[in-house]
Amino acid sequence: MDGEPLYERLAEHYRRIIAAGTLSPGDRMPSVRAFMARHGVSLSTAIQAFRRLEDTGWCEAKPRSGYFVRRRAAAVLDTLPESEVPPLSVEPPFAGLHERVSRVIDRANAATDALNLGGASALASLYPAERLQALAIRLLRRKPTLLTDAGPVGGSPEFRQAMARRALSYGVTVTPDDVLSTSGGVDAVNLALRAVARPGDTIAIESPAFFGLIQLLESLGLRALEIPASPTTGLSIEALEVALAAYPDLRAVVVVPNLQNPLGCVMPDARKAALVSLCSRHGVAVIEDEPYRELVEAQQTVKPVKAWDRDGTVIYCPSFNKVLAPGMRLGWMSAGRWHARVRMLKFAQSRHNAALLQAVAAEFVGSGAFDRHLRRFREQLRVQRDGTIDAIARHFPAGTRLNQPPGGMLLWIALPDGVRSDALFDAALAHGIKIAPGSIFSNSDRFDGYIRLACTRVFDAGHEAAFETLGRLIRDAAAAA
Repeated sequence: MDGEPLYERLAEHYRRIIAAGTLSPGDRMPSVRAFMARHGVSLSTAIQAFRRLEDTGWCEAKPRSGYFVRRRAAAVLDTLPESEVPPLSVEPPFAGLHERVSRVIDRANAATDALNLGGASALASLYPAERLQALAIRLLRRKPTLLTDAGPVGGSPEFRQAMARRALSYGVTVTPDDVLSTSGGVDAVNLALRAVARPGDTIAIESPAFFGLIQLLESLGLRALEIPASPTTGLSIEALEVALAAYPDLRAVVVVPNLQNPLGCVMPDARKAALVSLCSRHGVAVIEDEPYRELVEAQQTVKPVKAWDRDGTVIYCPSFNKVLAPGMRLGWMSAGRWHARVRMLKFAQSRHNAALLQAVAAEFVGSGAFDRHLRRFREQLRVQRDGTIDAIARHFPAGTRLNQPPGGMLLWIALPDGVRSDALFDAALAHGIKIAPGSIFSNSDRFDGYIRLACTRVFDAGHEAAFETLGRLIRDAAAAA
């Protein structure tokens, strides 16, 4: 940074101010004269700084009025198209994505110095690590046996009660006895799938879907029936209804209705109710994975699908990995009419979850500290998401499309015609940039023209340069197609 020209350092200073929201779109920037006085620089340096901000889309000059923060560049981006409904396959395929995913993950992990724009965990500084550490120390002083006692299989009474109370605050009525602690969302979904299905059975999933879910189905010997998901309203209830009539061995539907990964969409309440009603009539389980709901920016509480469950159809699987601390690997589940079987499977598979982590989560969530953290976290993610969207608008070529999700840390981006995500992944990695290619979010090749990017880092000059490079690579690929 010290080796950069002074005008570049000053431009970066103002980029940070704008990205943080201190200066809003349409606000007047300091005049050239005020800029010179404030920073003690020459006229030439001041003008160069403003031109650099103008060239990168952060401000604009108005005749005889000065410089102003530029209106959101994202307005020039087209929105994602609605998903097409492909014909249902005669026989849903067994999930078989592991080799494709492993290639991407292994190559990305080997590039340790590359800038990660594809990972779905936020910067460590955005999580309340010091407060959680202080709370853990205090709890251990009060009760040292938290490190030596295994505790009940379903979770400690304090944890189960805290989770039941939390659920009640957003419309889900469960008792502490309904709550089973888990080692995070994947553990819960794994238990749910094993409870409702046997190898060879068919499971309906959203398309596109989180690649980890498809790998999980593969590991359990289950067939994956991909149901198209809208980038605005989520899983197609209409397509699911056709599938339920066509496939009598369809045992469950796995959904992420709030900030779906990778689409970032939130399913409307009417469609959540329709999903529960449809699956209840057919005797099919709804497995609701909920890693991101707490990150939705909304005036009113966004409810899980479980809020419409009246007969135990929904197996509800919330977790803390994305919203509180990735290293905690803690969540819980309410398994509805499959509770007894899930409890048996949990006893056979993982038995106990760390008593200390349960105690920390119970107290942190119950004290109000969790809500204060979430308010800050959502705002920080919003700033980073806005900065990322604006950079895409500045640097990616015409034909790029995305939806602006109502929260969270992920963006699903449609590339211009002819650009393939696998080839872009390779080219970007060669330039020190990690992205998530769309090809790993489906058993098919329907999403090879998409990428997933994460808004998990503070937007700075390094990010600006990375998006400039990505834009050039996409432009070159589109020209060669």
